[in-house]
Amino acid sequence: MSSQSSSEKTPAAKAPRLERGRARVAALLAAGAAVFAEKGYDAATMTEVAAKAGASIGSLYQFFPTKPLLAEALHLDLLEKLIGLLEALAPDVAGRPAAAVVECLFARFGDFLESQPAFATLADRRDIDKTRKVQTRALLRGLIARLLSGAEPPVPPARAEAASVIVLHLIRAAVMLKESDEAPLRDAALAEMRRMLAAYFT
Repeated sequence: MSSQSSSEKTPAAKAPRLERGRARVAALLAAGAAVFAEKGYDAATMTEVAAKAGASIGSLYQFFPTKPLLAEALHLDLLEKLIGLLEALAPDVAGRPAAAVVECLFARFGDFLESQPAFATLADRRDIDKTRKVQTRALLRGLIARLLSGAEPPVPPARAEAASVIVLHLIRAAVMLKESDEAPLRDAALAEMRRMLAAYFT
């Protein structure tokens, strides 16, 4: 006997099959990003997301049956953008001093937070799968370490790996600043973080 009937299966986000469906999903994700950024994850409602997208609540539930599924899909989409940003940075900083690499990294990340304000809210939610969180951090650390290893002179692998942990924690602190009452000080705090890391690699 099956331990779980079809009616009891955990809901999952539905992947669109046609171009029209993909456009609808993109609109729903954009609306979700706007509502999560404005209201915060806990306060945001699916009704508000549907209204923002100009869609019916049924259309939203067709693709994202629950708010956590919508948040997860959006978070993964934004993580892909962040990973792409780090990968695209490699040719721009190759052969530059490590301090300059870190400076560019924080500048790009600051731009990312400005253009994707929902990222901070989604990254801080409590229902993220812990295994995926560990895997994502390892991936980001690897990308940061490779950027540092491409500096001139190259940062030794062991030091680049250790420094990637520090950089990632400082990035997380920047995300937390974006969500806190200290948000007006975020730019100044990011500048201080960049100076600290620049001094570390000088």
